[in-house]
Parts: sequence; structure tokens; C-alpha cells
Amino acid sequence: MTVIDKSQICVLIPAYNEEKKITGVVSGVLSRGYAVVVVDDGSTDSTAEKIRSLPVACVVSPKNEGKGAAIQRGFDWFAGQPYLAMVIMDADGQHRPEELENFVLTLEKGEADIVVGNRMFDRKGMSWVRVVTNRFMSFIISAIARQKIPDTQCGFRALTKDAAAKIRLKTKRFEVESEMLLLASKAGLKIRSIPIESVYRDEVSHIHPGRDTVRFLSFLIKFLLTQILQ
Repeated sequence: MTVIDKSQICVLIPAYNEEKKITGVVSGVLSRGYAVVVVDDGSTDSTAEKIRSLPVACVVSPKNEGKGAAIQRGFDWFAGQPYLAMVIMDADGQHRPEELENFVLTLEKGEADIVVGNRMFDRKGMSWVRVVTNRFMSFIISAIARQKIPDTQCGFRALTKDAAAKIRLKTKRFEVESEMLLLASKAGLKIRSIPIESVYRDEVSHIHPGRDTVRFLSFLIKFLLTQILQ
């Protein structure tokens, strides 16, 4: 078991128009002793200003490009830092900072290169459309990756620096959740899932199940064709 000190971990938070939530989310992470980098994806509200007022690293995109693009920027920033591991959290308050230690402990045990949150144990507050869409996507991704991943669309995840270096993301929107896992599997990385509680309040989701399912299938076809042609 390799002990990873909190000072060796950074929490990446991609954010877009989260002026109401970002301060609380970041403060919750900082209170647990972790460093934070927030990537503002071209927000049109005061998200960027609020980030700059906090004791965190800040990467600001000049325009909105999508969650995938924000995470790519975070990965690029992470590559030049001394941290040994990264945890990715959403900015809308759906992920509980109290659960960060569970991700870190799983990495420390050497059980995984990437740890993914699993909301399927407790789906309270998750609409049936989300549940069905998530199960469908997770079944397909797990089959291709040849690793069981019950909740492939969960954005709460952790990975080692070595794992991050082996993943070159290309997608710019919510397909990034699936792309990251497929690229990790292709690189021979171990993926593990741990149960988490997902908090659904009054936030407006940026995810649209119908449109994003079509985008997911389009991404999947392109990904598989690329692997065949390589």
C-alpha cells in the first residue's frame, strides 16, 4: 500500500455558469485539506470572478467549449504540477467532498489506476430517464472496456498521474466521461468503482439525455472505427 499524502493530490473542478454553487463546492474541498484547480469553461456569469477570489489555481477558457475541453485543460495543467493524483468533481454540488478520502484510499491500495463513483446503489433523486440512459451507456462501455463499470457517466472520479499521462482526450463535451474510460482500458489501466451518494437539489442539469445519447452513439461509432483502422 502506497500512502498518498493530501498535499500530493489536486482536485479538478470544471465549471460553467456555476456562480451560485462554486464557492461552496470549493470551500468544502479546501476544508478537507486538498489543493484545487478550477477550470472555468467560458462562463457568462460571475463564476470566474468568484474563482479568482478563492485560494485555488484557476484556468479560464476564453469561450465555452464543453466539459470535455475543460477537463483537457485541467489535464494539461496537471501535467506540469508535482501532484501524484487527481480527483475530478462537478461544480454543481452533486458530489460530496466528504467522500474524497474514499477515492484516495482506493488509489493507495493499488487496486486501481482510475476510480469511478457509482451512484447506482442509491438512485434517490435521479430521474428514470437518467437511470435508463446511464445503464444503457454503462453496459456498452463496460463491454468494450472489458471491465465492469456500473456508472460510466459519473463525473466523480480519481486517477494517478501516470494514468492521466496515458490518456489523450479529444472529445469536448459530455462524451469525455466515456472516452476517458475507453482510452484507459486501451492503455491497460485498471478501473474500479466505489459507491457514492449523488446529491440532486434544484440545479438545472447541463445534460440532455436524448441529445447526449445520440452524441454518445456517434462518438462510440467513431471511436470503434478509429480502433479498427489503426
